[in-house]
Amino acid sequence: MKRFHVHVAVDDLAQSTRFYSALFGTQPSVEKPDYAKWMLDDPRINFAISHRGSKRGVNHLGFQVDTDEELTGLQTQHEAAELAAFNEGDTQCCYAKSKKHWVTDPQGIAWEMYHSMGEAKTYHGDDEAASTGACCAPETSAAAAPAANGAAASQTPAKQADSASTSTAKCSTACCPSPAVA
Repeated sequence: MKRFHVHVAVDDLAQSTRFYSALFGTQPSVEKPDYAKWMLDDPRINFAISHRGSKRGVNHLGFQVDTDEELTGLQTQHEAAELAAFNEGDTQCCYAKSKKHWVTDPQGIAWEMYHSMGEAKTYHGDDEAASTGACCAPETSAAAAPAANGAAASQTPAKQADSASTSTAKCSTACCPSPAVA
């Protein structure tokens, strides 16, 4: 079963933690000096905030799945729809060890598809010194967001994928393994 995932970059982690704890009626299930996460069952969501990255607001959206088979199914679905996917593979990010891939919507919003397989001791796993930026969302640009200029409505999914593939080929931080575009 999928769990919807939202990650928001915030200016003041303590203030935002208080706000979201009040909003959700519960304390975070994970709380670190630079990160907090609520694993809610009603609604079924993995909601995370962090004091990382330079741009505040929605950092990325996604789906957390329970098994490798579900993740493979999503990747197959995205490839069949000719969505440009960035396959990150095994990685450590956001205090977790995961397998993941990314797609970028026509507006340039990164969508993370992942299966978490355990905890990591630091935000970027064993190589915390490698990066202090945001999680491994692929970099986006105007090329990844044809809707911004109205072109997406007239493009086929394959053309949208071609437009996005050049901008999703690398991660925004050094925590990612060698990039490979599917």
